Amino acid sequence: MEAIRIVGTGSYVPDTVLTNRELEKTLDTTDEWIVQRTGIRERRIAEPNEAVSDLAEKASAKALEAAGMSPEDIDLIILATITPDTCCPAGANWLQAKLGAKNAVSFDVTAACTGFIFGLSIAEQYLKNGQYDNALVVGAEVLSRTLDWNDRSSCILWGDAAGAAVLKKSEKGAELLSTHIHSDGSAGDKLLLPGGGSATTPISQESVEKGLHRLKMIDANKTFKVAVKQFAESCEEAAAFNGYSISDVDLIIPHQANARILNAFAQRLKVSIEKVFINIDKYGNSSAATVPLALDQAVRSGRIQPGDKIVLTAFGGGLTWGSALVRWH
Repeated sequence: MEAIRIVGTGSYVPDTVLTNRELEKTLDTTDEWIVQRTGIRERRIAEPNEAVSDLAEKASAKALEAAGMSPEDIDLIILATITPDTCCPAGANWLQAKLGAKNAVSFDVTAACTGFIFGLSIAEQYLKNGQYDNALVVGAEVLSRTLDWNDRSSCILWGDAAGAAVLKKSEKGAELLSTHIHSDGSAGDKLLLPGGGSATTPISQESVEKGLHRLKMIDANKTFKVAVKQFAESCEEAAAFNGYSISDVDLIIPHQANARILNAFAQRLKVSIEKVFINIDKYGNSSAATVPLALDQAVRSGRIQPGDKIVLTAFGGGLTWGSALVRWH
């Protein structure tokens, strides 16, 4: 039976590894302090000449190879990111050009850490209604360019990465059973990049000195509690929508926000942490890239087996949250 299916995945992380030990040299922090509070031991940092579209291109090439498709086969590209190459044109446009995907329409989705789930949901609708046949959904970030490297509470969290998935209507492949997305704009000030938009003055020496172009987290403790709740409810929503319970799910692939959040959300769902895919220790929080990066690693490592039911779930700035249920082939 034809359905919307994931027919290929790919990922890419930059070569440069920034460990907690290296951060100890410039920050009033320790490896132990960072690991206890976040679960992160290291993260990847893009080279100065690497933009989001460069990371996305490499992840996309692997996804296309896995799908047995060429860039010319793709007619829809959705790039989820909050760190595009340029504000205009969209990062997806640069990606389209670098891939040589000349037949594709391309655009960005800005939903922070939930961006890849939003991208899946949008692609699902376009493929269902027949407007497009083959979609490339990518989550990619170069967050290292947005950080205040003197702020130990924030800069330790983030990393750079990209992940991608190819979707099409087909009889073969991992079936995308459903997607579910939500937002709460009233809490949009909890995680934001305040500078550069029309709500602030034009970019100036003053705005730079005020740190308006740096990623900011406000009231992290409150956000922690909300994240745990929304992570869990999103998983339950995806399972219940398809007539399953959480116990029927074989693997949960969540946004890699913080190891403490992941443990708390597993406890709330009453599932073993072994059922939750975790790679935050190696890559940190790469926002929209964490879910597709983890998905690709789970596929290529054999963690996902035919017949497995997989829940993808994320929570991020906006606030945004969402989930998807995939039945693997």
